Amino acid sequence: MATSEFVPQPARYAIFVDAGYLYAASGALLLGCGSRREYRVAAEQLIKALTSHADDQLLGELLRVYWFDAAPKKQPTVDQRVIANLPLVKLRLGNLNAQGQQKGVDAQLRADLEALARHRAITDAVLLAGDEDMLPAVEAAQRYGVRVHLWGVEPTHGSNQAEWLVWESDRVEVLSADFLRPYFTKAKVLPVPAPGTAAAVRDAAAAAHRASPVPSPSQVFAGRPPAVKPAPAAAVRTAVPVPGGAPVTPATVAASMNAASAAQSDGRLGPDRDHMLEIGEHVAQKWIFERGRDNIRDLLPGPILPPVIDKELLIEAEKELGGSLRPYQEARTWLRDGFWERVYREFGIGFGKSD
Repeated sequence: MATSEFVPQPARYAIFVDAGYLYAASGALLLGCGSRREYRVAAEQLIKALTSHADDQLLGELLRVYWFDAAPKKQPTVDQRVIANLPLVKLRLGNLNAQGQQKGVDAQLRADLEALARHRAITDAVLLAGDEDMLPAVEAAQRYGVRVHLWGVEPTHGSNQAEWLVWESDRVEVLSADFLRPYFTKAKVLPVPAPGTAAAVRDAAAAAHRASPVPSPSQVFAGRPPAVKPAPAAAVRTAVPVPGGAPVTPATVAASMNAASAAQSDGRLGPDRDHMLEIGEHVAQKWIFERGRDNIRDLLPGPILPPVIDKELLIEAEKELGGSLRPYQEARTWLRDGFWERVYREFGIGFGKSD
């Protein structure tokens, strides 16, 4: 009986996308932009268009899309987190150094393509790339009998793909400007804060943070209004009477707060609005410093968060609160409002309510 190694495999293909090449070439072609910060990409819709186009061109079924990109310290951006959450999409991240160069992306692509070919998981590979460094991946896959279909972006002039890469591929196709145009839009330019303003101070604090990984207290609280501690009685949000109309004392306040806590645990009372606003602001502040202003800027104009990011916000808030917010829709709305208030203040724009 023949082993599975010699049994003909069903037609199956995978799509390998060098996002750095795709974005740079498309930005230059469609918008005349040289930096990814200058435009926005509807990545989810773009990936659907690519998979649909591959389905029209190739026999068999799609195994998955491999999306190769880079980020500073391999910390995914907002857009990359959304991509990673898509079905049949595998995000692979390399490091993006201070000079804007991708490190480790080519090696990951070669490893994935060669492994799939060696294990006969695919019969065809769509490679959307242009760099000659992809050539070893193509040759390795072909040695295992995989057909490589090279896709490129319509060049502004000449060619934006390495000649040897084109020669070695089995088939070559160029994606036209008309195909790509619906998924790329120019980014809105936010106003530059005037020197000496609170926004300028925050920008300087963010720059200082990038130079030093540990922010100072003045950086953390720059531009944040002073917190006002509420009166103890205001914190009691339950209708627990003070016996006999006695004057409020620390003991009676503590008893009332304990009763409120018990009521909340029974599901009869949600979290305090001011507390949720404060937690939302704190999470936004934390993300600004940990993920960088450019990353958080990608969330604008708001106030709707991508589902995967909204889920992260909820998880962060529940960690700080020490309990679940899932039964309290109103509290989750307050959480988002606090988050957006801090983000809008960071970029010097008006505050709007979440939906």
